[in-house]
Amino acid sequence: MNTGLITLEILGMIFILAFAGLMLVVALLGRKRPARRLREIPAFAKLNRAVGLAVEAGNRLHMSLGRGQLLSQQSAVGFVGLSILDRIARWTSFSDQPPIATSGEGTLSTLSQDTLQKAARSVGADYDPSRGRLAGITPFSYAAGVMPVIHDEGVGANMLIGSFGSEVALINEAGERAGSLTLAGTDDLSGQAVLFATTQEPLIGEETYAGGAYLGASGLHDASLVAQDVFRWVIIGLILISVVLKLAGVL
Repeated sequence: MNTGLITLEILGMIFILAFAGLMLVVALLGRKRPARRLREIPAFAKLNRAVGLAVEAGNRLHMSLGRGQLLSQQSAVGFVGLSILDRIARWTSFSDQPPIATSGEGTLSTLSQDTLQKAARSVGADYDPSRGRLAGITPFSYAAGVMPVIHDEGVGANMLIGSFGSEVALINEAGERAGSLTLAGTDDLSGQAVLFATTQEPLIGEETYAGGAYLGASGLHDASLVAQDVFRWVIIGLILISVVLKLAGVL
């Protein structure tokens, strides 16, 4: 048995529990305090404008959730995408052109359908199961399945939040050809490089995980930003302490 691996798993579990505990504390304390002022992220500002324009002009919003497995390290960005989809769907499900969600993984596709259905019911709108689609189960079949949606469904804006590789360049190109706004973020390094070079408004690093807070999904999303800041400074402090101890010959 690999004791080193077990130790890493225990440390990872402690980190997750500590992070979750800090989030709950911040969320409880935050109820008695005014809302925090978040720094502006241009992508989310443009998304808010795109939502309003889509409703007024009768255009459709397209949300693409990527190909991340929910029982893996890619689950975090997948759940972020679903939370953003829920907010977008609640804002636009009553319009003439309700939003469409595409994904490249079966579980994500099922959850997107469930999210769209709940959002439609919450505003008293009709729900069409075809609005949550499994576009393809391999990288390029997924891209090939998403491209016709952007071209043929009257899409005014695309939001790509999920696990994407280099195939996301094809999706971005389809958005450019259709003249629709594209905002995107991913947890994959190769996908981030492609998005930075090709997307009108890329989300860099942890900006992807801040989507729920910027769209007002719930107080826990705001608390997660505070927890991220606290842990970021703790990690920086530990690194600096270890450097000092190393230079002093203690380590």
